[in-house]
Amino acid sequence: MSGQPASRHVSLVALPDAAVSTLTGIYDVLNAFTLLDAGHRGPAATAPFQVEIVGETTGLLDLASGVPIQVQRSIDEIDDTAIVIVPSVLLRPEGWETGRFPRLVDWIHRMHGHGAVLCSACSGIFLLAESGLFNGRDTTVHFVYANMFASVYPTVPIHPERVLVVSGEREELVTSGASMSWHDLVLYLITRWVGATAAQEVARLFALQWHQDGLTPYMVFEGNRSHGDGDIQSAQHWLDTHFSVAHPVEEMIKRSRLADRTFKRRFTQATGLAPLAYVQRLRVEDAKRRLERTEASVDEVSWLVGYEDPAFFRRLFKRTTGLAPGDYRRRFRIPDFSCPY
Repeated sequence: MSGQPASRHVSLVALPDAAVSTLTGIYDVLNAFTLLDAGHRGPAATAPFQVEIVGETTGLLDLASGVPIQVQRSIDEIDDTAIVIVPSVLLRPEGWETGRFPRLVDWIHRMHGHGAVLCSACSGIFLLAESGLFNGRDTTVHFVYANMFASVYPTVPIHPERVLVVSGEREELVTSGASMSWHDLVLYLITRWVGATAAQEVARLFALQWHQDGLTPYMVFEGNRSHGDGDIQSAQHWLDTHFSVAHPVEEMIKRSRLADRTFKRRFTQATGLAPLAYVQRLRVEDAKRRLERTEASVDEVSWLVGYEDPAFFRRLFKRTTGLAPGDYRRRFRIPDFSCPY
């Protein structure tokens, strides 16, 4: 047994808002060395992680979906832990309410002070950010919650297009993005403390994949409409069904009866995008749906969304999504083995 690294204690935080799939998935994968033969350790080897589900009190706790989970240890019993992981949480319609879990937040802050690495999966960063430890530190969060997170924690920089962000002076602040990017989080933790070979073997065992293309391909563009500028909202509404026409920006300006510079300035101020960039995002979004759901060629899709030059469309599509049109289609279309016919 001599020479083997000590097992690192992992505190997997259970709270009523947690998603059961993320919590149990992280638990099983990090426990792969104990639960399953991952093929790289002998039977007497020390498991690299000792994972416990922790919470404010022990016993059964109903998670967000109503499924109960057994909290194995109370945070009151834990004075030291190597890694704290907050799984994804399901946010209420009114958003994240701060101050609901002061004991958890205080404990998280104390564990960080003792040297713990703080990790979040998806929207778990909402809880971690209450500690103030992420202020000024780069993070990621599920892109669906990005605007909400920014409004609650304006001092925490977020990059929802990124799968995994590691920050902090000791690289002790680790956040993963949308939903299943918890796969990347656990593989990162295994790589960091056990090694790349072990991470590769666990990935094979569970058929996990790194999201190496980032999360941009998964993000759906929805233009901001809550700005209160009626003229620009009317232009956006018209664009919803006319983005593929020739010269849509000029047509919008003409319909608005505003001066060219005035329209462009107000549109950019209201939506955060210049009119042409906004049109391009709408066109690419429509192209994504056509690539997912139809057999149309890339050249045909280019023409249908408003581009006569397929080469330009291909460059724009890849710049916007991170994938070439053909690669995007292979990634997101329903595979033949799933079709009922």
